[in-house]
Amino acid sequence: MRAKRELNEAGVPFEVPRGEELHARLEVVLEVIYLIFNEGYSATAGDDWMRPALCEEAQRLARLLAQLAPAQREVHGLVALLELQASRLQARTDAAGLPILLMDQDRARWDRSLITQGLAALAQAQSLGGSAGPYELQAALAACHARATAAEETDWRAIVQVYDRLLAIQPSPIVALNRAVAVGQAEGPAAALPVVDALTADDRLRNYHLLPAVRGDLLQKLGRMSEARTEFERAAQLARNQREQDLLLERARSTLS
Repeated sequence: MRAKRELNEAGVPFEVPRGEELHARLEVVLEVIYLIFNEGYSATAGDDWMRPALCEEAQRLARLLAQLAPAQREVHGLVALLELQASRLQARTDAAGLPILLMDQDRARWDRSLITQGLAALAQAQSLGGSAGPYELQAALAACHARATAAEETDWRAIVQVYDRLLAIQPSPIVALNRAVAVGQAEGPAAALPVVDALTADDRLRNYHLLPAVRGDLLQKLGRMSEARTEFERAAQLARNQREQDLLLERARSTLS
């Protein structure tokens, strides 16, 4: 196996831990790979919105881990998540490098080979024993988007259901906010706005720029332009990435037209 050979050549002893030790170590490794990918997918700061080299390295590490631990369901779940997310990289920015939101992306530019690999990894995860973990469930969310050849074909009700499962095992305000976005798509902005409003009381989201960004989007769809503009401007102030700030300020300006 190539993975073992690389470790041997580097002088690293190959020994897969067992039981609780395996679970603890694997959890840390998965989280590190996930964080590397996320920093490449949406850079937290700087002038570039994406750093594709980080995404590629995270994908390489996840695939390597799947070779080392083929019986671990969440490993395949992470591989699936990264492949499916990475399939959108070429469609996420315009010629000037400005972000393009998911619903506005040209899906013909999505990498179909990565989608195929991601769906295969998701199927592999689902074929193993145990229950779905957070990475597998996030991959299931990404798969809903990948299977929709057009934005309007997205099964948002299925996405809400997957978010319900994710919240049950990983309760967090960010997951709840993402679920609210899906509710807005499935049931309309009027149904989602009270959910988002409730989240504004959570101190953990006080400086999270996507909270006012989501609220601004819902308000704009409801025709409450002045309030939407205020939310987009606040989101831009909180965002640390220059490209994202530019996008949010453009959305603020769009409420004036």
